[in-house]
Formats: sequence, structure tokens, C-alpha cells
Amino acid sequence: MASLSILDLVRITQDTDARGALLNARDLAAHAEQWGYTRFWVAEHHNMAGIASAATAVVVGHIAAGTRTIRVGAGGIMLPNHSPLVIAEQFGTLERLFPGRIDLGLGRAPGTDGETLRALRRTYEAADAFPQDVLELQAYLSPEAADRRIQAVPAAGTQVPLWILGSSTYGAQLAAILGLPYAFASHFAPDQLLDALAVYRERFQPSAVLSRPYAMAGLNVIAAETDEKARRLATTQQMSAADQFRGARGLSKPPIDDIETYWTPMEKIQARRKLARSVVGGPETVRAGISAFIAETGVDEVMIVSDVYDHAERLRSFEIIGSLGLNSGAAEAALAAG
Repeated sequence: MASLSILDLVRITQDTDARGALLNARDLAAHAEQWGYTRFWVAEHHNMAGIASAATAVVVGHIAAGTRTIRVGAGGIMLPNHSPLVIAEQFGTLERLFPGRIDLGLGRAPGTDGETLRALRRTYEAADAFPQDVLELQAYLSPEAADRRIQAVPAAGTQVPLWILGSSTYGAQLAAILGLPYAFASHFAPDQLLDALAVYRERFQPSAVLSRPYAMAGLNVIAAETDEKARRLATTQQMSAADQFRGARGLSKPPIDDIETYWTPMEKIQARRKLARSVVGGPETVRAGISAFIAETGVDEVMIVSDVYDHAERLRSFEIIGSLGLNSGAAEAALAAG
């Protein structure tokens, strides 16, 4: 078994505005806490009309304020878009407000298009400094930071847990060198999953944070009472994937009866490749699929994306997943033990 966690896309839908999406995310986190999920993450995406988590630190605080015990964090902050000092200030503040509950996953990609990157006053070359930026951020969060001339107030000493995120072997190598936990985005970039996990484990160097590798991987899971109903719910995510290839990212669409009427043969191939790491079905189908994923990858934790249009149906999907007896709930103990 592995621990189960949630990555919520904070989707703005054709029936729900940004405020509704943010309230739904907080409500889902409160339920997830009751159902035994380990952590609840949101991600930084800019200039995307259908995603409400661009101001990621603000959203993390909103969700943490509506929960009591579940870990809440960023999966992730795209560090090249920011000054490490500012991110340390933001997440150090969150840790002071919600002690022992904040995670900070760090990504190297911009999380947006080139024009928006320029609006952020950043360039693609900023990603080249990612390893140095991670170390600088880590230093601001350390106890020793209190004695330095430049401080990220009130971050010094908070030691907010850092995760390296990735969709290739680059992040795996960096996480291994730094001895940090690693999360692979196989829910949308599945191709290098097994290679990246192998690199991370083979090259891992023990650190003050971890004495052994700790790996997480993303998995799309849509659960319902029956396989047929789950497959219909899954058409929302399939349409979203097709729209991305069309360059037409927009609001989340309600499910349809026949996805074949929506996408072209080429879009179908592209979307299925993007969503290759997906489990869709009734309880037994989902149980078998998640179990197979854990057995194949050996991950310590599965970060589940359940991109379901209707909020009540999304809650039900996560409730079913959480009831299958697959959640080891041992994530924090493993990380604490190093």
C-alpha cells in the first residue's frame, strides 16, 4: 500500500465561477481530511481561464483555514517565476499560521505560455538557475537564517518541507542530489515515469531531511458506482485534454455521452497518451487499477487527480477511492523518520 493524497485543479466550470471553484476546493479538502487523505495540493497556473489557483499561496491559506489536520501545499510553485525570498516569506507565513501542515512543492517549468511569462517579468532562461534557487529558498527556511543579514521574515526556522516536482529525469536527479522527496507528474506527462523513479532511487544521497528516497507519482482516478458512469464522468477530462491540443483552453465542460463525437482521431491519440496513467471505473476497477499502479512503480505515495465536473460527483469519486482500503496513512511517519 501507499499513502493517498489529492491534487485539486480548482476548476472553474461552465456552471461555477472562480469563487465557487475556490469554495469547492476548500470543501473537498475538508471532506478529504475526514476520509484519511494525507495531503491536499494546488498548483500554479497563469492565464488559464479554467483554473483558479494562480495565486497559489493565497489559495493554500484559504484551504488550510478550512481544515484542521490534513497537510496543505503547493504542487507546485513554479520557482523560476519568483524570487526565492518572496516564496520563503509566503510559505514561512503559512507555516506560522498553520504549523506542521504546509508543504512546498517546487517546479522548474513556467506553468504558462511565453507571452504570459513576459508579463510575469520572467524569461525561459530563469529555469537554468532552478537548483541554485532551491538552495537559496531552503537556506531562508533554515534555523541558521535568523543570523543572516537578509531574512525572509517570518520564515527562518520554519523548515517548510520542500519537494522537487518533475515530468522528466531532470527533477529526479536534483531531488536525489539534494536528498529531498520527489513527485512525478505522471497524471499529465506519463512517458518518463519509470525512468525518473529509477534515476531518483539510484542516485539518492541521504540528507538531513531524508535518509532514504521518498517518491510520489500522480494518477488520474475517476470513481463512481459503476464503470459505465465513471467513463461518462471521465469525458470532462478527455475534452479538456483535446482542447489543449487545439490551443483552446477554457472552462471545464460537463460530461457527454459519447466522447468520439468530440475529438478527432489525432486528438484521441494525443489525449490518450497524455492521460495514459488513468484509472476509471467502479470501486473494484479502481481498487485493481490503483493497486497495479503502486505495484508497478513502488511509490510511497499516490497523488490523485479526479477531474470530475460536478462537485458532488467529485466528492463521491474521492469518497469511493478513500474507502477502498488502499491508503496506508504512513506518509508523515516515513518522512519524519527520514
